[in-house]
Amino acid sequence: MTPTTPPPPRDGGWRRTHPRTLLVHATWPLPPLTSLAAAAVATGGRIPPGTWIALAALTVSFAVVTAVGAVRWARTEFRVTGAALEVRTGVLTRRLRTVPLDRIRTVDLTATPLHRVLRLTALRAGTAGDGSGVPVLDALPVAEAGRLRGALLARASSGAATDDPVLARFSPRWLWYAPLTFWVVGGVLIAAGTVHRVLHGMGVDFWELGFVQRAFAAFGTVSPWLTVPAALLVLLAAGAVGAVALYAENWWDHRLEWADASTLRVRRGLFTTRTVTVGRARLRGVLLREPLLLRAGGGAAVRAVAGGLGDRDENRARSGLLPPAPRALAVRVAGGALRAPFPDPPLPGRGVPATLVRHPRAALRRRRLRGLLWVTLPGTALSAGCGVAFAPVLLPWAGAYAVVSAGVAWWAARAAYRALGHGLCGGHLVVRSGVFSRDTLALERSAVAAWTFSSTPFGRRAGLVTLTAAFAAGEGRHRIPDLAAARAPGFAAAAAPGIVEEFLVGADGGGRP
Repeated sequence: MTPTTPPPPRDGGWRRTHPRTLLVHATWPLPPLTSLAAAAVATGGRIPPGTWIALAALTVSFAVVTAVGAVRWARTEFRVTGAALEVRTGVLTRRLRTVPLDRIRTVDLTATPLHRVLRLTALRAGTAGDGSGVPVLDALPVAEAGRLRGALLARASSGAATDDPVLARFSPRWLWYAPLTFWVVGGVLIAAGTVHRVLHGMGVDFWELGFVQRAFAAFGTVSPWLTVPAALLVLLAAGAVGAVALYAENWWDHRLEWADASTLRVRRGLFTTRTVTVGRARLRGVLLREPLLLRAGGGAAVRAVAGGLGDRDENRARSGLLPPAPRALAVRVAGGALRAPFPDPPLPGRGVPATLVRHPRAALRRRRLRGLLWVTLPGTALSAGCGVAFAPVLLPWAGAYAVVSAGVAWWAARAAYRALGHGLCGGHLVVRSGVFSRDTLALERSAVAAWTFSSTPFGRRAGLVTLTAAFAAGEGRHRIPDLAAARAPGFAAAAAPGIVEEFLVGADGGGRP
């Protein structure tokens, strides 16, 4: 048997994952060993006693975990019958998990750099719900994983792909949109926090390192009017480089296509590759996301609203159809995934009529009041209080903050209100909201399983209600904030008939619930 040949089927069609699985699990000590080496370099070779203890514990843990992994591999088997995927595991307590094929919604193939070197991939099938009961086959030969994916999705209706099945291919020009994401600043802060936490765990105080103290000493000898802008520029430059690198790692070689008439497939990744396959019957809608900076740069991203993508965190990792890219392309991709034109209504006040229902002016007043109460008032009161109690020089700053923050809150409230809208477009419910991240959701009306009406005392006084649609896909729900309370029940009844009609008062079906 050659090293690349998968093991032959066992009795009853039961199979094991490839023996190279053991090599995949045997590399888990590399990150902590790298951290120990970094701590030794940072301290100039002066390794604290706690580090030696951690190294000894790591060695023992490696031996134990490797042995347990070998036993677990030997006692894990799987097979695909005509109706289900079956996986049996366990040493002392044997467990058999059976997943009917007609409940499998998605198939995710993920290969880390080590998987790719060993020519393996991990397979996870997604079902309705969070998918927590579906086991992961963590190291299959690539060819065998492809055949298994086809067998798991065999219940999907077959058919040829469309005339142009490829919806999007990666373009290096998309990298320009990477610095317009959260990772420009957030990525640097997360990386710095991770380094500090690792060094602290090794008994090393980051702030006592020689090069850090020298950097802060040099920083303090220069005028803050030069050092602060320079530090911000360095932070933004480091964040931009990191954001581009992260974007390339996640989305390089991206390809979104209809594998056939009923299967949508996303393939992406530079070092760690991922292929997610979604059945057309499980795709309930799409979400067009436009964060503030990305929107200013003319970009947008597209996510799928589909069942079987796992819990909240897994859904966010697997639901991406298109990374930050030109907005026109994002709209086309969203329409291609829906197999219908994506409802992209213009914003009110652009010289064209809006196709979504505008929300009452009370929603605008609420946003203005929230901005003043949550942003302007606390900051102004804090600055003024510190000025009166400690430093009168802060009083002019309090006034300046009040003026600037009130203007920003006024603008943000106006932008958030202009983005609000909801409506029906053919067989889809369309909802748009948000200012820092403006989201447009197109959801199949048949996917709505329940409605929730909620309001605060202030909202009831203003005649507003928040309507939440619950559905068995994506993150499971989506809010439509600040509708007119008198119109919300009628809209819910029209969007998803058969749910709220029996609770409505009035023959016209538009009264209050």
